Amino acid sequence: MNPVRLSGFLTGSYFHASQPSDGIIVGRLFDRNDNSFIGNAARITIKKAVATGRLDFGFQVDALYGKNATLTQSAGLNIADQVDVTQAFAALNIPTSRGNFLQIKVGKMGPLQELEVLDDVLNPNFSHGYQFIYTADISELGIGIDARLSPLLLAQFRITNGWDVVRDNNSGKTANVRLEITLSDAVDLAISGYSGAEQPGNSADHRYGAEVTGAFKPATNTTLFAQLDMGGEHGLGVNGGSAQWFGAGGWAVHDLSPKASVVLRGEFFRDGDGTRTSGTLGFAAVPRRDLTSGTVTLNYKPVDHVLLRPELRLEHSSRNDFGDPAAPKATQLTFGLGLSLLF
Repeated sequence: MNPVRLSGFLTGSYFHASQPSDGIIVGRLFDRNDNSFIGNAARITIKKAVATGRLDFGFQVDALYGKNATLTQSAGLNIADQVDVTQAFAALNIPTSRGNFLQIKVGKMGPLQELEVLDDVLNPNFSHGYQFIYTADISELGIGIDARLSPLLLAQFRITNGWDVVRDNNSGKTANVRLEITLSDAVDLAISGYSGAEQPGNSADHRYGAEVTGAFKPATNTTLFAQLDMGGEHGLGVNGGSAQWFGAGGWAVHDLSPKASVVLRGEFFRDGDGTRTSGTLGFAAVPRRDLTSGTVTLNYKPVDHVLLRPELRLEHSSRNDFGDPAAPKATQLTFGLGLSLLF
C-alpha cells in the first residue's frame, strides 16, 4: 500500500516594474505588487498516490496560505482572505488489461489544460504567462475519468460545475476532454477541448475552446515546450455574437548544470473582443487587446530544498496599458526574484 506523504513549499518574491500603476504591475497575477516583498504562498500537500497495477484508492489535498490564495479562491469556497484549498479529490484505480488502468476522480481538481500550473515551483518560469491567466481555469469541482489505453496513449474526461466555481452559478455543466500521445522519450503531444455554460444565471451561452501542447527534447540538457489555445464564448461578442481569443507560447529550458537551468519564454495573446482581459489585473475595458511578452528566468538550487529564481520580463500591449493612467505606455520591463523553500 502506498503511504500517505506530506510535501509542500514556501515562496516569497520581490518584483519591480518600469511602468507601475499605483503600486500594481498591470497584467500580472501573483507577482503584481510593485517594489514590495510578497509572501506569495505556503502550500501543503497531503497525498496518497494510487497504485496503477491493482485496485487501489488514493487522495490529494492541497492547502494554500498567502497572497496567492486571495486570487485562487473559487466562488462558493471562501474560507478566509489568504486561505484556500486548491485541490481536494479522491481517486479510485481500476486495473485493466495489459497493464493499463482506469482512474475515477471526484472532488476539486486543477484543469486538464495548460502547460503551466498553479504551483510556481513546478513551472519553468516564476511568473505565470497570459495563457495560464486567460485561457483556462485554476480549479474545478466535479468528476473525472483517466484511462491509460496503452503505454503511449492517455485519455481524460471530466464533467464539472465550471471554471473556478464550487457552488454552480447556473444549471449547466462544463465538459473537458484531453488526449495525450507519447511518441517517444523525446516527443509528447496532447490535444484538449472544453465546452460549458460559465455565465451566472445563463445556461444557454457556452464558453468553448481547444488547446494543443507539445514537449520536445532535442538534446539531453534541453527541453522545448509549445502551447496553442483558441477559445470563445457565445453572447459576449459584438452584437451578441461570440467573443474570440487566441494564445500561443513557447518555452526553451536549458540545463546549465545539475543545480541550474535557464528558461526562455515567448508568448502572444489576442483578446479579440476584450472579454478576457478588460477590467482584470489593472487592464482597462477595451474592445480588443493584443499582448506579447518575453521572459528569461534562471532556476538555481544552491543547496537542496532551496530554489532561487531571478527573472526579467518585457511586455508589450497593443494599448497603452502600463504606467501612470495620466501618461500610460505600451511597454513595460519588470525584474525580480523568487525564493522557494521546498519540503
